Amino acid sequence: MGKVTGFLEFDRHERGYDKAEVRRKHWREFVKPLPAPELNKQAGRCMDCGIPFCHQGCPVNNLIPDWNNLVYREQWKAASTALHSTNNFPEFTGRICPAPCEASCTLNIDDNPVTIKTIECAIVDRAWEEGLLKPLMPSAPTGKRVAVVGSGPAGMACAQQLARVGHRVTLFEKSDRIGGLLRYGIPDFKMEKHLIDRRMVQMAAEGVEFRAGVNVGVDLSIDELLATYDAIAMTGGAEWARDLDLPGRGLDGIHFAMDFLPQQNKRNAGDSEERAAPGGAILATGKHVVVIGGGDTGSDCIGTSTRQGAASIVQLEILPKPPEHENKGLVWPDWPVILRTSSSQDEGCERDWAVVTKRAVESAGKVQALECVRVDWVKDANGRMQMRENPGSEFTLKADLVLLAMGFLGPHKPGMLEQAKVALDPRGNVKANTLDYRSSVDKIFAAGDMRRGQSLVVWAIREGRQCARAIDEFLMGSSTLPR
Repeated sequence: MGKVTGFLEFDRHERGYDKAEVRRKHWREFVKPLPAPELNKQAGRCMDCGIPFCHQGCPVNNLIPDWNNLVYREQWKAASTALHSTNNFPEFTGRICPAPCEASCTLNIDDNPVTIKTIECAIVDRAWEEGLLKPLMPSAPTGKRVAVVGSGPAGMACAQQLARVGHRVTLFEKSDRIGGLLRYGIPDFKMEKHLIDRRMVQMAAEGVEFRAGVNVGVDLSIDELLATYDAIAMTGGAEWARDLDLPGRGLDGIHFAMDFLPQQNKRNAGDSEERAAPGGAILATGKHVVVIGGGDTGSDCIGTSTRQGAASIVQLEILPKPPEHENKGLVWPDWPVILRTSSSQDEGCERDWAVVTKRAVESAGKVQALECVRVDWVKDANGRMQMRENPGSEFTLKADLVLLAMGFLGPHKPGMLEQAKVALDPRGNVKANTLDYRSSVDKIFAAGDMRRGQSLVVWAIREGRQCARAIDEFLMGSSTLPR
């Protein structure tokens, strides 16, 4: 633990932001790290709570009390070792994870959890600054070859773990750069991409071969992979976006969020407009933007639209407005459904809840407005919540650009999955359990969103690590890799 009475002596202090009027003018990260003395105090707030519920809240089972104690005692190198023992990429999670560990913190009972995410990010950033993070080389090569298909956090974690025990690993990515949605889904102002590049240098030194621009199932068949590699890990994510079935859906100006967000990331990377937007630029500049979907992807659309100079931004959510505070006795230590305001929403947008879009209004082939209606959520005879339109609540929103950010239904089926002929679960994900991560086809494994469905980066890292151990056991009979 940290300081015995630290949680009584020190108030919770979180990282600050650049002011909204400053940060919305650029694409860089804008979070201000805490100085080291303040970090020591925040780590000292970690109490001897007997049962560290933060462990059950963290999908990668981070040793949170351990490295909090080490930071409090200014043992930063040991803290980095403890942190990396469970998480390959804490600089990713320290920036974009929603921190379910903090929701589970015992101090969250009175809304003052330890600043776990802030401390995690500080540990890894300092480790990089001090040159502590070197490639971890295998003791000897195994002679086995593994193909990892999909270079998001699950694929990167799986590939790194397998390389560290001596397997020859090739990481395939259909896009032109490695990183999956970390690269082309998360905006730069939330996570700058040099963080991915830095890890790629480490992974390359450890023996991982990167092959970007290769669409497995199109450019390279599954049969070719099976003939060349001893095992395949499918970590291609859940990219099948939920669509909106309404009159006028085909109008110009209505786009999926994941057609909009990657374009700006490519511009920020220095790509020409032709390369960034080969099918035509999707820009919010000077437009009235409506974002349909109240989650993180919708928030990313808001922040990107703000920086592009949108005339106005409205975000619609089909569910009712959540409460500002949860009932701790009913919810804690589980993740609560409460009202959250992201930094992007705080920069300026209008939010509206319990709204359904009914029709897109056309003007010269382009979307001009959206006709909407408010809904009530009521229980049916079986106690299930059902949506009911509220008569007389119809209204119209001006809309030049509509961005659909309503979540994802699972992985794309054409190409790799159809060729592999792997069994799917009832939700359309690759069927595999969390013990051995094996699909229904010999030598093929699955992890991350492609197996579990749309989820968090931290869950992807966990599954990538566990899948790597399962593959190592499959190839070698046993494994020294952690789960």
